[in-house]
Amino acid sequence: MQEADGLAAAARTWYTAAMEDISYAELGLCAVGPVPYKLVAFHAQQAAEKGLKAFLVSRNVDFPYTHNIRLLLNLCSDHAEWVERLRDTESLTPFAVALRYPGIGREVAADEARTAVRLAREVLDAVGKALDEPAP
Repeated sequence: MQEADGLAAAARTWYTAAMEDISYAELGLCAVGPVPYKLVAFHAQQAAEKGLKAFLVSRNVDFPYTHNIRLLLNLCSDHAEWVERLRDTESLTPFAVALRYPGIGREVAADEARTAVRLAREVLDAVGKALDEPAP
């Protein structure tokens, strides 16, 4: 049972990190003055990524060092029926790296940033419910 307790604790650590990212993204949407929408989208992507990794940890599934949401969803799909509902979240992947550095990528519009936050929330809602359920 200790191993299961350790997995649950590690998964909660990942989930907490994901919640910190989504909180920061949501705060960014409420910023006064010019809103850094590319950073909002980045933190939304990070929230979704860390949320999916939290689920994988809870199911004792190894995952590669990656920011690729599609790959993480594919790894989750053997352990969760909710994955197919989240396929739109694959669109978050480009926000992981390219938009963080000057001169690379493009600007992010307000509606894109809001959509990114909504998609990340969908991941976190699904993962949060799954973490509250016992692993099969």
